Amino acid sequence: MSTSIHDFHDDPRNAGILIWINGALKPRAEAVVSVFDSGFVLGDGVWEGLRVHGGQPVFLDAHLDRLFEGARAIALDIGMDRGQLTAAIMETLAANGMDEGVHLRLMVTRGVKRTPYQDPRVTVGPATVVIIPEFKNAKPETLSTGLKLFTVHVRRGFPDVQDPKLNSHSKLNCITACIQATAAGADEGLMLDPHGFVATCNSTHFFIVRKGEVWTSTGDYCLGGITRANVLRACRDAGIPAFEKNFSLTEVYGADEAFVTGTFAGVVPVREIDGRPMGAVPGPMVQRLQGLYREMVARDVAFRGGVRLA
Repeated sequence: MSTSIHDFHDDPRNAGILIWINGALKPRAEAVVSVFDSGFVLGDGVWEGLRVHGGQPVFLDAHLDRLFEGARAIALDIGMDRGQLTAAIMETLAANGMDEGVHLRLMVTRGVKRTPYQDPRVTVGPATVVIIPEFKNAKPETLSTGLKLFTVHVRRGFPDVQDPKLNSHSKLNCITACIQATAAGADEGLMLDPHGFVATCNSTHFFIVRKGEVWTSTGDYCLGGITRANVLRACRDAGIPAFEKNFSLTEVYGADEAFVTGTFAGVVPVREIDGRPMGAVPGPMVQRLQGLYREMVARDVAFRGGVRLA
């Protein structure tokens, strides 16, 4: 049975969480937005997912950089600066007594419209800002057994159609890729770029290991991933040869190891791609990178004044 990198074991504490909506903390059952909200009507908005360790949202600066860059690209006025958003996140965590094993979704839409139409000029209020924190960890069994990938027909397109650098609420191309992968019995869809080279997965970034080298796509047709960038930085710091380059499925099938990265689960091995087994899971490079990434998280937590992880 196919799973997902985002699968988690339900935590009963999540039933009583408080959700931050435009400055107010609401119980989960009361946390709602208007049916005229731009995000609901059109998927008009940007978002970030963050992990919380040691009481701190990890790599927050990089996530806020991406959020504000995306908002500026679509002429969306968030109505809050970085300090105010940071304070709102910390208020939400404190209100819920959360400091470890938490995944947080920060979402911003263009706000409420006076009629359900795409033109931003029919928006009648400020942006809608929502912060949803949950007690949520990736399933240990997923991290240990690895993922099964399937190459889907849905491509990551050119930036003049819908720029893949935008972490927007509009994710229909990724959703259709996920649907196809699930129907094929896989956990995640491997997506190609318009030229047929490997781009990314439907919700994670993709890497392979060949003869001691770490390869990932050029990045031209995928989101600027925070964990992706951190893994590449960890490779450089550790002297591991790492390359952003074009490569084909033939080179994927012949790889020694493969893995994906994402904020929710970190570095996760891949056990099979299009029916081809990928060898030992996790392999030695994946295990090394998992350790280096954990060290990066610990350093960031300590830098932000949180409790350093063991």
